[in-house]
Amino acid sequence: MSDDHPTYAELLHRDPPGASWGVFARDPERGTANFAGPSEVAGAAATVTRGAVFSLDHALDAFDPPMARARSAPRHEILSAHENSRDDVLREFYLQATSQLDGLRHRRATGHGFYNGVPDDHVRAGHPALGVQRWAEKPIAGRAVVVDVEGLLAAEGTPLDHRAGPALDVDVLDRALRAQGEEVRPGDLVLVHTGWARWFLDADPSVRAEVRDARRATGFRQTRDLPTWLWDHRVAVFATDTFAVEVLPVATDVFLADAPDDAGMMHQELIAKLGVPLGELWNLTELVADSRQHGRWDAFVVVKPLHLVGGVGSPPNATALR
Repeated sequence: MSDDHPTYAELLHRDPPGASWGVFARDPERGTANFAGPSEVAGAAATVTRGAVFSLDHALDAFDPPMARARSAPRHEILSAHENSRDDVLREFYLQATSQLDGLRHRRATGHGFYNGVPDDHVRAGHPALGVQRWAEKPIAGRAVVVDVEGLLAAEGTPLDHRAGPALDVDVLDRALRAQGEEVRPGDLVLVHTGWARWFLDADPSVRAEVRDARRATGFRQTRDLPTWLWDHRVAVFATDTFAVEVLPVATDVFLADAPDDAGMMHQELIAKLGVPLGELWNLTELVADSRQHGRWDAFVVVKPLHLVGGVGSPPNATALR
């Protein structure tokens, strides 16, 4: 892939600072998914040799109640027009209550607007601007690299204490990749395994209630290091098995002035400014187990969210193949 894109340091001199607005001229509303182009897709598909297939989604009702207090697990009803017919409906289906892909209309850049300066009145139900259907019309596919942070920190003698909700620094990604003998290539989908989702689902209900009430979850520290790492590595999708990708509660005040409504969260830097499709609560358990067994940390991954025009987010419907 030819690369004439600016560095993240250069993006900081643009308006708004740290934004990739206007960088992707051909498919501007796909954001960094543009980094996974035809050559990246073809190269990744050619690596499938065993025919092993892995779902990267948890069940729609796996997180019940969800970590986000404003959401609920969907209620599935079976309907019947007559005794030989069946239909069904999901009630209260929050599209970001379980494994999800955050769309580019999920977060607005305070004082600047939505990604690429899309007007506020375009971000409404039924309007296509920045909707998740952009990644359904043309699914995101390519080489994914699994970064086993849980395995690295356990091997280093500092296993993650998910109940405490530790903050991760970006250097843990590079350390894990070195330990795995792997690297991130331009256009990669990066899948970060911390073990948080599996820990949460297996935890005692009282523990789940405790961390949910405290809105406390393992994730990356809010600094410029993560957007720098993602952009300068040309990452197409950044997905983790954590609740919000970033640590909660917010660990620093770096972005507090820019994101006061979110107490200084990094979502506006990653979504509204950089245009990164963010994956949260992905199911990486079986894929990581396979990686540890076979010593292979990459896979061909296809991500196809729901084709919902104007959708803010969606289950990723993500599949890995090896």
